[in-house]
Amino acid sequence: MGGVNFLTTVIVLRAPGMSFFRLPLAIWQQLGAATLFLLSVGPLIAGAVMLLLDRTLGTAFYAPELGGDPLLWQHLFWFFGHPEVYVVLLPALGFVLEVLPVFSRKPIFGYRWIIWATIVAGALSFIVWAHHMFQSGMDPRLAMPFSVTTILISVPFAYLIFAMIATLWRGSIRFEVPMLWALGFLTMFIVGGLTGIFNGSAPADIYINNTYFVVAHFHYTLFSAVFFGGFAGVYFWFPKMFGRMLSAPLGHLHFWLTLVFFNVTFFPQHHLGLAGMVRRVANPLQYDALVPHQWLNVLSTWGALGLLVAQIPVVANVVWSLIAGARAPRNPWDANTLEWSAPSPPPHLNWGPTVPAVHRGPYEYSVPGEHEDWLPQDAAATARPQ
Repeated sequence: MGGVNFLTTVIVLRAPGMSFFRLPLAIWQQLGAATLFLLSVGPLIAGAVMLLLDRTLGTAFYAPELGGDPLLWQHLFWFFGHPEVYVVLLPALGFVLEVLPVFSRKPIFGYRWIIWATIVAGALSFIVWAHHMFQSGMDPRLAMPFSVTTILISVPFAYLIFAMIATLWRGSIRFEVPMLWALGFLTMFIVGGLTGIFNGSAPADIYINNTYFVVAHFHYTLFSAVFFGGFAGVYFWFPKMFGRMLSAPLGHLHFWLTLVFFNVTFFPQHHLGLAGMVRRVANPLQYDALVPHQWLNVLSTWGALGLLVAQIPVVANVVWSLIAGARAPRNPWDANTLEWSAPSPPPHLNWGPTVPAVHRGPYEYSVPGEHEDWLPQDAAATARPQ
């Protein structure tokens, strides 16, 4: 129902003049996430119903002694599970794609190509699921095609990364708190993406499957999205949502503590995985080969505790800002998407009774590098948002 709501809103409730190729990239990414979820969650629900029937009515979908196949559950789950990764990733990616051009004072590089790359990645996400199952006992002849599609899906994401870097290139970068989180996402996601190439190769996966190398890869991709991309969006849109500015010093403290302890927690796990430590080991010291690496486990544990403590500044920041934070102007970041032409916080119906008409998208410029008309600076400009 949430996915249907998102899709319906984007399709039928756009402002006059807001064509699809004028939509902010955050909206495009949310649109993609909603579509992926709607198309992938059905098989998961079917698999869960079949499991319920096996447990309650004695059917044999997964029971091998009755002619069923337990691998069927893995196929149904991972057919959902891999698109679900992008359901989590794409909205955060959209946040970062909005933040980077604002604080680089440049238009986003390759706006339309970013949209097409997202569509291609979403389509490919439905034909890579079995890379989670290379060591499951499925037909080994499936390894090659799923390895190829897994490596292929890195191409559109590589373009997205290069588009971000190109946006930063020769930009007038301002290291405000949202920009720090966006840059943190970019750097950490690159590490996660590079390690994912190893996981997608069936021969390499024979060695690293189910080890802490996979755990490290997963967190460098999804944690970078949820935390770094998510907080980029929170710090960016908080003034618009609540009409209050967050404290910059607390924001800097939150970012740097999170960045340091995130790497302390998860980077050592690459080495642990390559050393042979598999997941779900209660006591690594019972394995002689892992004893020399126990200090990395301890370091990772301290990093996780530090990562938890590092979130205290953002809680304090939000509470204090809501109570006594400085009043946010209409457009504190000099951004140029439509929401910044509304008051902070927006009133009922956002702009009041009159819906603004869009005459030009935020990525359309008559002169390359033209920045002076990026944003509406006052209430009068809401009649003609840039």
